[in-house]
Amino acid sequence: MNKNMGFFDQVVRGLIAISLIALNIKGIVSGGLAVAAVIIAVVFILTSVFGFCPIYELFGISSRKIN
Repeated sequence: MNKNMGFFDQVVRGLIAISLIALNIKGIVSGGLAVAAVIIAVVFILTSVFGFCPIYELFGISSRKIN
């Protein structure tokens, strides 16, 4: 599993994940939308931590700079 996400991409995904979790905690989203938001947040956190996105791999995309 090679990293295929750049630093900026990881930071943006992390911020989106934090926002989705905050929306859920504040009660702004509820029901099925809240569940979907948490699932997306978890996926974004995991991909950010590992620097690997399976969808990027599927399409041959990489936002990581190669030195």
